[in-house]
Amino acid sequence: MTDSTAKTVALIAHDNKKETMIAFVAAHRDVLAKYHLIATGTTGGLIQERCHLPVTRMLSGPIGGDAQIAAQVAEGKIAAVFFFIDPLGAHPHDPDINSLLRICNVHDVPLATNPATAAFIISSERAL
Repeated sequence: MTDSTAKTVALIAHDNKKETMIAFVAAHRDVLAKYHLIATGTTGGLIQERCHLPVTRMLSGPIGGDAQIAAQVAEGKIAAVFFFIDPLGAHPHDPDINSLLRICNVHDVPLATNPATAAFIISSERAL
């Protein structure tokens, strides 16, 4: 269970990557349980249901969840973003996705777009 001083990690996954995100969270449940987790709507619901972790849910990505998380990154409220992107799919909310990626880079917030990078980030004590 997280405490009020826990750092925040954002979790987002495109539809074709939601199962990958669930598998990642399940495999790293003990580590992720130490953080305050936020996620876009559908991804957050799946994590709560299948991994039994508390998640603060934003809107679904296509209706503004990516933008909500980007705003929190800009405000310094998020320590890392794990956004499992489907590189082969077209996404109507690409401008929001690109904005989130840009904001993470501008604010020097670790950003993982695949499980290997996310595992590397959480294995580093300095990354978060």
